[in-house]
Amino acid sequence: MIVIGSRGSQLALWQAHHIQARLKELGAESRIEIIKTSGDRIQDVPLSKVGGKGLFTKEIEEALLDKSIDLAVHSMKDVPTELPEGLVLSAIPEREEPRDALIGARVSDLREGMKIGTSSLRRSSQLLALGRGFSIEMLRGNVDTRLRKLDEGQYDAIVLAAAGLRRLGWADRITELIPQDIMCSAVGQGALAIETREDGGAAHELARKLDHGETRKAVTAERALLLVLGGGCQVPVGAHATVSDGAVHLSAIVARPDGSQLVRGHLSGPNPEHVGATLGRTLLDEGANEILQEVYTK
Repeated sequence: MIVIGSRGSQLALWQAHHIQARLKELGAESRIEIIKTSGDRIQDVPLSKVGGKGLFTKEIEEALLDKSIDLAVHSMKDVPTELPEGLVLSAIPEREEPRDALIGARVSDLREGMKIGTSSLRRSSQLLALGRGFSIEMLRGNVDTRLRKLDEGQYDAIVLAAAGLRRLGWADRITELIPQDIMCSAVGQGALAIETREDGGAAHELARKLDHGETRKAVTAERALLLVLGGGCQVPVGAHATVSDGAVHLSAIVARPDGSQLVRGHLSGPNPEHVGATLGRTLLDEGANEILQEVYTK
């Protein structure tokens, strides 16, 4: 019996049950163990102000290391670029829609006086770069909680990951999928991460069968860029990679939190880690370093 570790949110449990079903197809029985993480306990402040990496993974990884669980299912965008010693990303299954979704309005509708809900620096900075005069209001909670707050009129529109809405059956709530050139998605957005001990055990070997090669290449490039930038999942960095004709095509942005400056770049090449690291260094040289230092010291 394989024990799967997961956060307890509706979306996290959907993801865990999805992987449980995939494991069953491979002939493996499993059960799900819910683990509360630091990020789940903090609901009243923006995560960007909490600091630290692994807010949604640390306790789950500790359970992997002490062998109380065998396999962890994470949202890839929550996974730090450096894993604890002894752990490995055994599989990155095929990615869902990576774009962000606007609910309650279209991008062309956004105007002065509107309240837009998001707790993400990456999202808020790119929205503010549009220069429309609307305000950004903090929005935390599970997907259903965020949608309820919108329906109650606390916000004029909110931004959520399209993947989560689609997985939970709420794709019809999406007003518009925001184009990548307006809002570059988070590193790993839409992808799942299956983490195990790097011990060659049953969970490790089974999980490897769920890996999707193209998704792994794309996510590897995005994470290599983030590693060079030195950022966690709460910094104003966007990266989106696709794979075609044997090459990885990576676009990325680093944004000043007030939206006054966006440092953009694009690079293609056959080696995902090289593409990500090279583009990361280019962005640092072109002004991203100054932006990130300001964010880290606030």
